[in-house]
Order: sequence, then C-alpha cells, then structure tokens
Amino acid sequence: MGDELRDVTGFLYEMGLLKRFKRTGWSTVGVPLPESIADHSFRVSVIASVIAALEGADPQRASFLALWHDSQETRTTDIPHLTKRYVAVQTNLNVTADQVRPLPASVAETISAAVAEYEAGETLEARCARDADKLECLLQAREYEEQGHANVQSWIDSSIGNLNTGTAKAIATEALTQNTLAWLERAKNHHPE
Repeated sequence: MGDELRDVTGFLYEMGLLKRFKRTGWSTVGVPLPESIADHSFRVSVIASVIAALEGADPQRASFLALWHDSQETRTTDIPHLTKRYVAVQTNLNVTADQVRPLPASVAETISAAVAEYEAGETLEARCARDADKLECLLQAREYEEQGHANVQSWIDSSIGNLNTGTAKAIATEALTQNTLAWLERAKNHHPE
C-alpha cells in the first residue's frame, strides 16, 4: 500500500494546483486577478446540482461530473480558446488517463468514468454539468462586468449559445437582468417569521 498511498497523495497535491492556476481568458479583458480553475469548478459543481435537480436528473452525479471537468488543467493549464487554434492539445480523456495511471484501479476507474461521461455529453447529468460550465462562465462574466471590466459580451454570448437544457437557458435569461448582488438585498430584507 506504500506506493499506492504515495501516488494517491501525489495526485491530491496535483489537484491542489487548480487552486493556484488562474482562468487565463479573463486577462484579455483586463481582469488582473481572475478566479482560479478550482474556484470555477466549485461553482460549476454547485450549478450542475441545481440544474440537475430542476431537470429531474441526479444532482449528485451531475455535480460529480462537473467536479472533474477541468481537472486535466493541472497538466495543460487553462488554455484560452484562441490559443487552441495554434497548439495541439491532448483530449481530456488522454490527460486524465495519464493522471490516474498510477492510482489504485477503483480510484482511476471512478475518475476516468466521470470524465468520459462528461466529455460524451450523452446522459442528462452530463448535459446538466456541461450547461453548468457555460452558465458559470456567464455568471462570472456578469460579475466582472459589474466590477467595471468591459468587453465580456463575447463570453456571455458564447455561453448562452452553448446551453442546452431549458433550466440553464432560463437561469441565463434571469442572470442577464438581475444585478449580481440583488440576492444580498433580498437576504437583508427577509425576516424569519
């Protein structure tokens, strides 16, 4: 078990890089300290569970798929869409296979299956998780926009254009009209009975 524990622990340290690696695309619109990949993945997982619950899918599975959707970026970093036109990038399935190769079979199979399901996008849970990724980008763009960062409309448009579930589309429509801190005013004005 010594080598297995060494490899599992090393994998956990590797996943910690996602807390330090920033989402690089936002630098093109002047965001000096964009959120980390882990920040993004956390909210994607939350959003996936909400969309799944409203779509009649398994919220836990959708959230789990979302949790792993960018885990490959410990090895590739966050490659902006424009950059992908100029560099050859391995598929997420290939990167995941390399990441989990030294891990115990039960762990490797769990992670590989989640990534494969997400990438295939065939299950309702995968579609909810994929929508959550796009919806999180839209929400982040709106937050950056309200903080004074211009030129985020292309992120908003791209996110909306890639949504599939009715729930995600409805949330996106609401997100475009609602101030990002409107929830705070509602929370302050709510008095429990």
